[in-house]
Amino acid sequence: MRMWGVNPKCMCDKHLLGEHVEMHMFVGCINKRKNIDGYLEKGLVNLGLIRKRHDELVQEMERRGMNHKSPLPNFLIESGVGFIDKKKNLADLIGRCFRCMKKYRDAADEEFKVKEKEHSENLSVAVL
Repeated sequence: MRMWGVNPKCMCDKHLLGEHVEMHMFVGCINKRKNIDGYLEKGLVNLGLIRKRHDELVQEMERRGMNHKSPLPNFLIESGVGFIDKKKNLADLIGRCFRCMKKYRDAADEEFKVKEKEHSENLSVAVL
């Protein structure tokens, strides 16, 4: 199990759905009081971000036309919060999955185009 924490738009369907399931698995472990210290120590999950991350993943799933019918159950965090290294996770994800790498590049290209357009518009205003 792992919380990637990267922009969901940069994830292929397989990794998007996989991380979504894993958020449910973490909550299941928490509610069953299973020990997840190893995940916390290795930087594989931030318990304080599970609900937010689940919602981000669901938003992207719905944007892609996927149906979401699994609300995240309530859970209480009793142990350490944990952490994730988003930069390391992104490098790992795009290094192991060609589809994620392509989505990452497409998202970066789109972001560049938006910034380039904003810059051009700012230059036009400055000239006037």
